[in-house]
Amino acid sequence: MKSALPDLVAHFRYRHGFFRREEVHARLYELDSFGCVMKTDKPFEPGDTVTLDLVMKMPLDDIWAKGISGLVTEKRKHCSNFFYSIDFIQPDSNENSPLSEKLRRIREVLYKKQTLRSRRAAGPTTWSRQTA
Repeated sequence: MKSALPDLVAHFRYRHGFFRREEVHARLYELDSFGCVMKTDKPFEPGDTVTLDLVMKMPLDDIWAKGISGLVTEKRKHCSNFFYSIDFIQPDSNENSPLSEKLRRIREVLYKKQTLRSRRAAGPTTWSRQTA
């Protein structure tokens, strides 16, 4: 599996019993307009629904996309954790909704961060070859 996406975390509430709930923070490993891949130690089964808040950490103000409903479609075990493929449930197909705009913004910032990190990782060696 690839490494975790930079500065992107999913928050959700996990119920332990009738009265006990836990706030869980999980790393994301993939994100697109249709869903995501999340890694956590909390047990879910395919067919379960989960409500996520995606948070993109930024220097001044974080970007929050709250209340994203998702359907767990796949479960893969990795050591003591699980990777879950989650398909987003779109109650309305309105591309201009505030939630769709927040998700689009998070994907744009994520793409820019990944591009910058890949340039930094490959930067000095390719630059020295070009100048030689």
